Amino acid sequence: MSGYAVQQLLDTEAVSLYDVVCDGACRHKSGEECAHGAHLVFPYRGVFMHHLGGGRDAVAEPNQVMFFNGDEGFRVSHPVDGGDACLSLSLSPDMLAELTPKDQTRGRPEVAFEAQRRGIDPRAQALVALLRHSLTRGTIETLEAETLSLTLVRRALGEQTSHASAGSWGRTKLVDRAKLVLASDLGRRWTLAEIADEVGVSPVYLTQVFQQVEGVPLYRYQLRLRLARALDLLDQYDHLTNLALDLGFSSHSHFSAAFKQHYDRTPAQFQRSVRAQA
Repeated sequence: MSGYAVQQLLDTEAVSLYDVVCDGACRHKSGEECAHGAHLVFPYRGVFMHHLGGGRDAVAEPNQVMFFNGDEGFRVSHPVDGGDACLSLSLSPDMLAELTPKDQTRGRPEVAFEAQRRGIDPRAQALVALLRHSLTRGTIETLEAETLSLTLVRRALGEQTSHASAGSWGRTKLVDRAKLVLASDLGRRWTLAEIADEVGVSPVYLTQVFQQVEGVPLYRYQLRLRLARALDLLDQYDHLTNLALDLGFSSHSHFSAAFKQHYDRTPAQFQRSVRAQA
């Protein structure tokens, strides 16, 4: 059975935030669990599988927000070593209902998400990191943390800032296998042929299906996984060149340019912002 470490980061009438770290010891499906109320889970490190009834499985990793509904049983598993870490966010029922588009919910009195997951954009990833680092360090006021949390929910649910997975069940499963290959070694410089061989299809077919299901090319998806990992690790590195190389970038300049393009600030600027004193 996997072990969990849970740290409460924020708890107000409007917003609750928890940092949840799982050691990943449970490689196969866990026993059934049940969430108490709807909440959004933002993985920021590692990967896990989220299993619902009816064979509905999804890969949970830092390019996604996962939806957990109240009183809906689920299981988790860890097909890749290393466990996972997530920011878990819940809102008051009234606020969640106000923020959630009606076409993303089921017909129930309380909010219940229709989808199992949605792809999020780089700015949502940056908000996850900023909230987590700032609340852990105590460098953010409650009102600002609440406001940023609502902004994060809007981005995670917005049609212009998130992406619903598209494609048939079989194609989605194929893409999930490719995601697990990428997540198994973020620092490796995979070739298209190597990934395609791992999942058992041709490189051409893999690129076509991945683009259809996720809405972004495979190479960009991998880049965003690496950058999300950088957001998690920035506070632990004094020399950013070492971080860049550990994550598979060819140089510090390559890493810095990609980071700035996605998050509108350089790694050094983001690092200074999370290390700032209140």
